Amino acid sequence: MISGLMFCLAVSTAQAESSIREINVYPSSIELLTSRDSQRFIVVATRDDDVTLDVTAQATVALADESKVKREGNLILPAADGETKLLVEYGGHKVEVPVKVEKAGEERPVSFHLDVMSVFMRAGCNTGSCHGAARGKDGFRLSLFGFDPKGDHFRSTREQATRRINLANPESSLLLEKAIGAVPHTGGKLFDKDSEYYATLLRWLETGAKQDEGEVPRCNKIEIYPPKAVLEGEGAQQSFIVKAFYADGTTRDVTNLAVFMSNNDNSAPIDANGLCTASKRGEAFVMARFETHTVGSQVIVLPKDLQYEKPQIAGNYIDELVGAKLHKLRIVPSEVCTDEEYLRRATVDITGKLPTEEEYQAFMADSSEDKRAKLVDRLLERKEFSEIWAMRWAELLMIKSTNTVSQKSAFLYYSWLTEQISNDVPLDQMVREILTASGGTFSSPATNYYEIERDTLKTAENVAQVFMGLRTQCAQCHNHPFDRWTMDDYYGFAAFFSQIGRKNTEDYRERIIYDRRSGDVRHLVDNRVMEPKFLGGVAPDMKGRDRREVLAEWLTAPENPYFASSVANRVWASFFGVGIVDPVDDVRVSNPASNPELYKTLGDKLIEYNYDFKKLVRDICASKAYQRTTLPNDSNRSDTKNFAYAQVRRISAEQLLDCISAATNHDEKFGGLPLGASAVQIADGRTSNYFLTTFGRSQRETVCSCEATTSPTLSQALHMLNGSATQGKISQGKLVEGWVKDGLSEDAIIEKIFIRCLSRKPTAEEREKLLATMKEEENKQRGLEDIFWAVLNSREFMFNH
Repeated sequence: MISGLMFCLAVSTAQAESSIREINVYPSSIELLTSRDSQRFIVVATRDDDVTLDVTAQATVALADESKVKREGNLILPAADGETKLLVEYGGHKVEVPVKVEKAGEERPVSFHLDVMSVFMRAGCNTGSCHGAARGKDGFRLSLFGFDPKGDHFRSTREQATRRINLANPESSLLLEKAIGAVPHTGGKLFDKDSEYYATLLRWLETGAKQDEGEVPRCNKIEIYPPKAVLEGEGAQQSFIVKAFYADGTTRDVTNLAVFMSNNDNSAPIDANGLCTASKRGEAFVMARFETHTVGSQVIVLPKDLQYEKPQIAGNYIDELVGAKLHKLRIVPSEVCTDEEYLRRATVDITGKLPTEEEYQAFMADSSEDKRAKLVDRLLERKEFSEIWAMRWAELLMIKSTNTVSQKSAFLYYSWLTEQISNDVPLDQMVREILTASGGTFSSPATNYYEIERDTLKTAENVAQVFMGLRTQCAQCHNHPFDRWTMDDYYGFAAFFSQIGRKNTEDYRERIIYDRRSGDVRHLVDNRVMEPKFLGGVAPDMKGRDRREVLAEWLTAPENPYFASSVANRVWASFFGVGIVDPVDDVRVSNPASNPELYKTLGDKLIEYNYDFKKLVRDICASKAYQRTTLPNDSNRSDTKNFAYAQVRRISAEQLLDCISAATNHDEKFGGLPLGASAVQIADGRTSNYFLTTFGRSQRETVCSCEATTSPTLSQALHMLNGSATQGKISQGKLVEGWVKDGLSEDAIIEKIFIRCLSRKPTAEEREKLLATMKEEENKQRGLEDIFWAVLNSREFMFNH
């Protein structure tokens, strides 16, 4: 009986191992540079179906030279200087990990910055809910997330020193006794007396609680391993480890000092030690924070023995990347939409207008296989495409007349922007012209960028948010809690805009923007003058150059990891209703891309296309991902961010008003524009009407993409039902009246209404019901106008689908 059971287990294990495609060992190299160093490792096996398994405990592990290091489970410790290899084998796959040991007999002294501050972070002492609050907690304050190490050392050792630390008897220090719960502590017990955290603090106190001497190596980055995981079955586990890389070339295993968190505890909760346990089906992003750095790893959780057959992936590179992500999630995409749906969807998205009856008939009569691609090409050449994108950029650039920006300046600025887009000026060139603009606000309209916002810090924040999708505002007062940006990053970036000069001209409405070659930004904490420094980069050599020119070159360079992908993501979101990173202007580690590979590839494509985003639009509209129906299936019904089916999107305020005007043949009159001009052509953000305001037109008060809203409200419904936007336009447009006079049948007129508004013919059921109501109507024209009104008020009209 026992032998039979063992045989079955052996067969089961063999079958499991036979499906292993590869194994990976993390980290890929190990460096131990002092006697106190150690390094954890994990072994991850990937099956043929992309499911990953943590096989660290099951793998066969050996050391090529056991005299150099010793192993305790998955922990490698130094023994003697030299090099060796970690030999790992599982499922027939072998991996060798190089191991290097230096200064094995040299013990690194405890560091306040590297060790004690890390314990504060791990224990949660310097968070906003504890001593990191603006006023501290219970009489003790630390800088939030450790942005001020010098101040933290002073407050820990000098401020009420005899209470918090006791160098004569370190173990009786309040700093230790509260942490282990030996005395009452509002924050509760943080760790045990026999923990490594207690040992670190005690050792620091025993050696005099000193501040670090000289320059402490800066942590340049951290990495989390494995970089992604696909877990199958509730209860499946994956351990994560974190490695830090320092400016002096050293590395360090900081798994025990990092703070772990998950953005979806329902699917993939992670404990304090980095152990992630699969729960409900879904997707999560597990993160690790150490010092000022936060990194993340994508975790997908699948049900055990899910019945799934991988669909055939067809289409362009977008479909390959979307399909690969859907395969990981075991999601089957919806079918492709009908020609009628595609015609309306693409026309509204690209031009902001509805297809005309003539365009509808021509497209439906076209039997060529590339009819959709030809449609997109035609739409991209229309002036409405440029006008829509000029409006969208005008929202981000906050183009409007104010007390400092005259109506003439706003109009010239908007006209310049429209001209740039209509002339296919590459986006990177347009952005460089904006950022480096000098001269009069009339003669050089792009200079109005620096008149709309004059505050140096706010200008820097806007540049980061609009052109890179980065919200740096948090770092003005403290290190960003969920991203990599520090106060040094914030004020160093702001220094690029500290030398912008402004002066008056003979015309009081115009100002001159110039580089005054003087002016600094000072750090909020220590008041030091900040040198200009790229976000996430180096401090460049200015040497008499306009700081803005240096910044513009870096920002739009192909090597910049933020600009191209952020812009491409904005283009993507305008066609799908949701960004790959969403919101599109909140790119951070804790708000990851739903499809990182797609996010990067779209940015790379934009660079490859020389920032001609029309080509990117062609790629998007040609993809099956864009052409899918809005009807979900049982597999993808709960998914809203992986593009398995098309999202139903309410048409934006300006475009909706233009669509109503076109459908009813009655133009709207806007201040400063001739009759017949469309709402998307409004240059000044202050020009509006009740309809546009009610339906969420951007007020252009901030650069946030959230200003233009498409959320439905009761006021919108009431205005469509009772306002002049529908019934008034129908009667004044006189379309129904003309059709009746021309002798068209009720059925023909109803069909015309449907084609003009919905880009489709009514179904047989709809025809039957509408014609039945017409029989009860004494006034034929009024009855048909009521049908027109009902179609305009339908969700199908107000939404793109």
